[in-house]
Amino acid sequence: MGTRLLCCAALCLLGAGHTGAGVIQSPRHKVTRRGWDVTFRCDPISGHRVLYWYRQAIGQGPEFLIYFQDEDKLDTTGMPKNGRFQANRSEGTYSTLQIQRAEPGDSAVYLSSYLCASSLGTALRRDRLSVLKHSCPS
Repeated sequence: MGTRLLCCAALCLLGAGHTGAGVIQSPRHKVTRRGWDVTFRCDPISGHRVLYWYRQAIGQGPEFLIYFQDEDKLDTTGMPKNGRFQANRSEGTYSTLQIQRAEPGDSAVYLSSYLCASSLGTALRRDRLSVLKHSCPS
């Protein structure tokens, strides 16, 4: 290969499959080449209207990306301004986060979370990152 080097970015979601935190995320891990597109999917438990996407680079805390209520994007201030990141939510159900033309700097753990409310209070739950200890109604 000489001086040619293949550049790959490792991107992942924590805990694909139902984890008790109320979301199903897929794929669990994704290794891609520079310039390829990557799509992550998050399926919250039915009936949860509010959904968030975060990313966490190695050694960093989670960074907010976007916030949905149903299919409406209510806060996109965390989305990179380079136009390569897109997130959508279909009729308040699953959500996708797409990275177009992946770059090495995109390597991170990508997290989805949802907000649930009950008569006992409100809890923000993330896959393997519980902000508040509280169980939400299914």
